[in-house]
Amino acid sequence: MTLDDLWFLATEAEQRAEQAYHGLTDAHTQFLEFSRTYDVSRRRFRTLARRVSESGAPYGAHTAVYRPSGELLLVWHEGVDMWVLPGGGVRDGESFRETAERELGEEAGIEAEYEGLGIATRTAIQCGEYSTWGVLPVFEAKAETTALMVNDPDGEITDAKWFAELPENTRDREQLCAWRDDRF
Repeated sequence: MTLDDLWFLATEAEQRAEQAYHGLTDAHTQFLEFSRTYDVSRRRFRTLARRVSESGAPYGAHTAVYRPSGELLLVWHEGVDMWVLPGGGVRDGESFRETAERELGEEAGIEAEYEGLGIATRTAIQCGEYSTWGVLPVFEAKAETTALMVNDPDGEITDAKWFAELPENTRDREQLCAWRDDRF
């Protein structure tokens, strides 16, 4: 892929991100919005821009699952060495919510009552002079079952736990705390 092709891919991704973002935000109310930026290598930029051009999301869809007590479910992601929300990549023909539900089942083995969009993050991706963005949707859901069982086919998720206080090594900890404070 030449550099001009990379510019074209970034532009295509940005158009798909706009569609996905507006589709989500127009369909939901009372969610938190955040922005973040990642500087990545050219190879990673290409991978993420392709994902965004296909679905609008560089990192798929996720779920903030809570117990009525306010405890939040996190899963351990070996690849990033952090606690994260259950979630992952969008498959062909899947909606963001369908992705979030499937990933929750695989990564934690529980059922939850989905209540809508909790967080929409505009995720900017940069590599030198190239940039694009995508949306990271986080749905909120109340746990219907709480016994955890990890069955991740990718092998990236190795543990799942309920947390009253989020560990320091939680990805997007500040945003999750803001969501929880707003929610409870």
